Amino acid sequence: MIKAIIMMLVVGAVLGIVLGISAKVFYVKPDTRVEDITKMLPGYNCGGCGYPGCAGMAEALVNKESEVTSCKPSKPEAKEAIKQYLQQNAA
Repeated sequence: MIKAIIMMLVVGAVLGIVLGISAKVFYVKPDTRVEDITKMLPGYNCGGCGYPGCAGMAEALVNKESEVTSCKPSKPEAKEAIKQYLQQNAA
């Protein structure tokens, strides 16, 4: 009975170490471009661009499915800032 308990503790420790190492080795940095662009858009969620809200527009901009000029209520300074952001952070 004690052998089984010790064996389970050893197996659990080994698997924990393997999972910890795998988490470090296979870590993928999250892509925050959609959230960043959504913050730059006016946030009216008007749908004037043809997408369901500003988050949809931001995702289309990141995926290069749309142009910044389709956002009608966005100010020219914001459009220019988004263009520069997309040029600097192209994937």
